[in-house]
Amino acid sequence: MITTLIPIGNSRGIRIPKPLLAESGLGNEVELQVKKGEIKIVAAPSKSTSDAGSTLLLSEKVLGADWNRPEEDTAWESLQ
Repeated sequence: MITTLIPIGNSRGIRIPKPLLAESGLGNEVELQVKKGEIKIVAAPSKSTSDAGSTLLLSEKVLGADWNRPEEDTAWESLQ
């Protein structure tokens, strides 16, 4: 499909027909990837908050196990 760049404020853009958007499956957020002579529109990477929370909890558990060792307490006592 050939289209024209249109002025949008100080920028330029394109209108993407509804059938093309429906076929692409793109959501509201997209990522623009640029190479010389082309601009590619792809779905934005998902930002899942539940994954970040589980990773943080896992890290806290690992750090807790590592920091709560008797030899660590002994080493710190010798420095006080």
